[in-house]
Amino acid sequence: MNLNYKELLPADFNPASRVWVYQTSRLLTMSEALDAEERLNSFAEQWQSHGADVKAAGLLFFGQFVILIADETYAGVSGCSTDSSVRFIKSLEIAYGITLFDRTSLAFVIKDKIQVLPYAQLQYALDNGFITPDTLYFNNLVANKAELENKWIVPLKDSWLKDRLQLLQS
Repeated sequence: MNLNYKELLPADFNPASRVWVYQTSRLLTMSEALDAEERLNSFAEQWQSHGADVKAAGLLFFGQFVILIADETYAGVSGCSTDSSVRFIKSLEIAYGITLFDRTSLAFVIKDKIQVLPYAQLQYALDNGFITPDTLYFNNLVANKAELENKWIVPLKDSWLKDRLQLLQS
């Protein structure tokens, strides 16, 4: 599986640009993905904060991750503009019959595919060899562009989950 995505990030955005990652409950179909990309571009182009344009980008990676980026060196993202982004994300949920706010389902690269596992079953999956400490995990808690570039897709053993699981010796 090709996990190259960094070259698709906007190069002219500050590394401290705020990032929101939303994981879909299922892989989008090709037609849904194309439509979602159009909607994301449209939202990013019109996103405003207190009347000022937000320098923003909306991306869809791997047909399963919706990413919003706001470069706040131009205009800060206020509570109202954050609310508008949440309304937009909820509109995607309705349009495609998906869930984007479930933080209890975690994504991993397993057998060259993105697989979603419930948080409650991670220790079982680890104990039974379905995942290992070296399995790549999508850390959707990244907060800025620099973290998205360097800490989004990491081995399980290097993620925040390492302190919540009994990792087997690899």
